[in-house]
Amino acid sequence: MLLTMDKELIQIIGVTLKMSFFSTLISCFLGLPLGVLIERGRFWGRRTLKKTASTLMGLPPVVAGLIVYMLFTKYGIFGSLGLLFTVEVMVIAQVLLITPVVICLTSSVISVSGKHLSETARGLSLSKGKTLLLFVFHNRRALLSVVLTAFGRSIAEVGAVSLVGGNIQWKTRVMTTAILLETNKGKFTFALALGMVLLLISLIVNIGASLLTKRRDSDD
Repeated sequence: MLLTMDKELIQIIGVTLKMSFFSTLISCFLGLPLGVLIERGRFWGRRTLKKTASTLMGLPPVVAGLIVYMLFTKYGIFGSLGLLFTVEVMVIAQVLLITPVVICLTSSVISVSGKHLSETARGLSLSKGKTLLLFVFHNRRALLSVVLTAFGRSIAEVGAVSLVGGNIQWKTRVMTTAILLETNKGKFTFALALGMVLLLISLIVNIGASLLTKRRDSDD
């Protein structure tokens, strides 16, 4: 029995890390460039995009899960893909939740050094593309802390992933949904073990983000 629980614990941790890694990767791939463009770019719809991202930061996880569920259910637009109750659709739900956070945090980071770097870019006669790269390079540590924040948000999510993933044993069960299930079943030892691992991972991420922020502040 104990051996089975150990195997399940390892499998749950693996699914959790896989889901969190890919959802963070995709969210940052989309959110970091958009955050820079929203803050430094000049294009039609910029303010609307920025307000939309700010609004979606407060999107309840269960609502995000419901939207994705409706899209990928049997009668949904993407129902033919058969992704419902898989890790892939859990990643999609996470991306919907995390990308607005990445966009807004990135925009906030870029705005701090905006005036100084804009003057530098004009003095060097840099193109718009190179100017954006300059902003990213200059704020690389702060942007890395944004990535870690996104990962922390992803790994702690329960509502959306439970709805679209189904919390299926040996398949889509992650630490947060497993903790909820095992607690309801009265299996507090297993739930506590999962909770300690989750807290440890979150602590490592938060310490990393804190150290990067402090280093950035000392360098400035």
